[in-house]
Amino acid sequence: MRSKDDVETSVVIPLFNEAENVAPLYMQLTKVLQALGKSYEIIFVNDGSRDRTQNVLDEIFEGDSRVKIAALRGNSGQTAALKAGFDAACGKIILSMDGDLQHDPKEIPAFLAKMEEGYDIVSGWRAARQDHWLTRRLPSRIANWLMAKLSGVSLHDFGTTFKAYRREIIQNIPLYGDLHRFIPALARPLGARIAEIPITNPPRENGKSNYGLSRVFHVFFDLISTKFLLDYSTRPLHFFGPLGLTSSGMGGFLAAFLLYKKLVLHSEIMMQNGPLLFASSLLILAGIQLLCLGLASEILSRTYYESQGKPIYAAREIRSHSPHEFPVPRLRARTKTDQLLITYGLTTFNSQN
Repeated sequence: MRSKDDVETSVVIPLFNEAENVAPLYMQLTKVLQALGKSYEIIFVNDGSRDRTQNVLDEIFEGDSRVKIAALRGNSGQTAALKAGFDAACGKIILSMDGDLQHDPKEIPAFLAKMEEGYDIVSGWRAARQDHWLTRRLPSRIANWLMAKLSGVSLHDFGTTFKAYRREIIQNIPLYGDLHRFIPALARPLGARIAEIPITNPPRENGKSNYGLSRVFHVFFDLISTKFLLDYSTRPLHFFGPLGLTSSGMGGFLAAFLLYKKLVLHSEIMMQNGPLLFASSLLILAGIQLLCLGLASEILSRTYYESQGKPIYAAREIRSHSPHEFPVPRLRARTKTDQLLITYGLTTFNSQN
């Protein structure tokens, strides 16, 4: 059996109803990877395809020992399919790409060359997209701008699957929902060095695209949750506190104004300023609730980290002449909560799952 140290490059390809594209893609991949002169493996992940995709994969698997197949039970989505492929990969460098022939295998050497410069993640950039402008290109441009601003990662194209990763990074990032788009952002707290290279985007020739305009909403919700967890998972009061103080401050100002009118001007508050009094009470109550929520979250966060002995830093490397100085924690992700905490910067690169 081939060990992880024996494989230089792994290529992970999620598939859903791509029977017409699998064989041509495999042939192109094999030609490119063999020309590199390095050990490699190709991992096809069948994400519950309902056509002949699995039959074609079985034929390929029988004829090539460098091919791995992961067949998922039902259609789990692209993120889950990619995660299954990443978990099965043995290569030091793991590349992911789509199975619809819209990613050209001939560009793989460019990714590997960029990785050799010392980067941990190299992302493709579809500089000249061939997709429909209204349903694909415009929503993608808006989403990419938001992701870059909120995550602090300067990429033009978060959405493309065509990326290269170092194994020790990608296998320590749990993925849920549509989080595969946010892998560079999730890796940033770990100190990952990220680069981007332009790629071509040929039009789909066979089959039907599985993406539509409705996925924009899913991406937006994932963007909000990712931003919150990246910046405030260890200090939730810093998020809820300003909101609570602002709300309480506005409510207190209105209450003081109404009290002035009542005591000094002898106005009938309930008759003349009933809605304003209601708004004041509501703002004060909302502010108190937000502050309480932040305090409760802070207590839960600190209790969890202290009880589990979770580190709050991500070390790339620690050197010491004494083996007992600066021990690097090695974590095991026992639950989804543990996995999320490992994702958002609370472990080291050499943690073991």
